[in-house]
Amino acid sequence: MIPSFPGFGLGLRKQHYADFLDDRIDVDFLEVISENFMIDGGRPRRILRDIRARYPVALHGVSMSIGSADGLDGTYLARLRALVDDIEPLFVSDHLSWSRIEGFSSHDLLPLPYTQEALDIVSANIDRAQNALGRAMLIENPSTYIDFTPADMTEWQFLDALCARTGCGLLLDVNNVFVSASNHGFDPIAYLDAVPHDRVRQIHLAGHSQGERLLIDTHDQPVPLSVWHLYAHVLPKLGPVATMIERDDAIPPLADLMAELAIARGIAAGGMEKAA
Repeated sequence: MIPSFPGFGLGLRKQHYADFLDDRIDVDFLEVISENFMIDGGRPRRILRDIRARYPVALHGVSMSIGSADGLDGTYLARLRALVDDIEPLFVSDHLSWSRIEGFSSHDLLPLPYTQEALDIVSANIDRAQNALGRAMLIENPSTYIDFTPADMTEWQFLDALCARTGCGLLLDVNNVFVSASNHGFDPIAYLDAVPHDRVRQIHLAGHSQGERLLIDTHDQPVPLSVWHLYAHVLPKLGPVATMIERDDAIPPLADLMAELAIARGIAAGGMEKAA
């Protein structure tokens, strides 16, 4: 079982490197995109080592393609293992999605059919990744814009089975639950009530944008009230968990993100009125 880490953190983006290197910022951990640092040396790795000397760090991947029917890229896993050994992260995570087939990479997080066949493929890939990394991973629920029929199970049932078969944990992205629920018409509360709560080790909170017909997981907006409500609903069901504000575009001043992190802390301490 992956150890718990109760705390509140931010995604580290280059606009804020100096803030975290020059001052002691009131966060419990930082999360970085693994692929940005999967090199043997150079300035990015030096910066990450300096950050790691000051704060616990989680590694969050976007390119493992854990759902690929082609299996995983051994070179990618070796480079990630080198980074893991160097940084000794809190968590190593990636998404329940696929992005690569027959040597082609889409550079996007594509959805999976929730079938027994897909479960077998993803489970085998996670087993291989965890063996290569020497540790259990966290798998993040995706935001999706299409679904596949027929399906053998719901997304939350798929995640539950995945955890049971591989021993992985969950990175619960609450915004992704809201986006997918809005796009596909399911109840986000039912989703949050059904995921295996004892497997959740980290939470992502983020914003989204309204597309022409669908919600888009853009990570370029503050966390909306709808997502704060879902966070307040699920948090009491979980054990100690690491909560993080995720912003990938339209990066605001650090003070704005710290204000959102204060809302998360307030909800954890006193309930939903802290987000009002």
